[in-house]
Amino acid sequence: MIHTILSRKTVFNGHAFDVEKLQVRLPDGRERAYDLVSHKDSVTLVPLDSDGTLLFVSQYRMGCECEMLELPAGVMDDGETPEACAAREIREETGMAAGSLRLLGSVYLAAGYSSEINHILLATGLTHAPLDMDEDEFLNVKRFSVEVIRKMIEKGELIDSKSLAALLLARAYLN
Repeated sequence: MIHTILSRKTVFNGHAFDVEKLQVRLPDGRERAYDLVSHKDSVTLVPLDSDGTLLFVSQYRMGCECEMLELPAGVMDDGETPEACAAREIREETGMAAGSLRLLGSVYLAAGYSSEINHILLATGLTHAPLDMDEDEFLNVKRFSVEVIRKMIEKGELIDSKSLAALLLARAYLN
């Protein structure tokens, strides 16, 4: 089924994203307006320490108005590769550098209304090498065994979608 974008107009410019109004021709010939959140692509890291421990961060998130436990993640700068972004973000958010980064896959976070693609990378060979966090980040680094994380998932205690997708893609590396 072909959907044809006939026009697009930016109706909001924000700090984190823009909103575009799209005029679309549907497969049956009708036309309809859609709102699209135009967001830069991002990365999520699965930081796996040599002892099999996973590094997570806990931070307040406006969307759920709660403290969210999630894997380290961040938005790519213009022209930045997923690997370069991941190398920067892991140091900013966990204070650790990755000796090795392996791209596991990419997922759309909310394809129904957002253009953002999230690239998921396994980070191993971790060493202490902190960078300053972004000025609006207040993160707490937490370490969990893979088994504890599996139990948290089963109990519905880990509810961040990008973290769940990343853990699924990393399952072959998580003994």
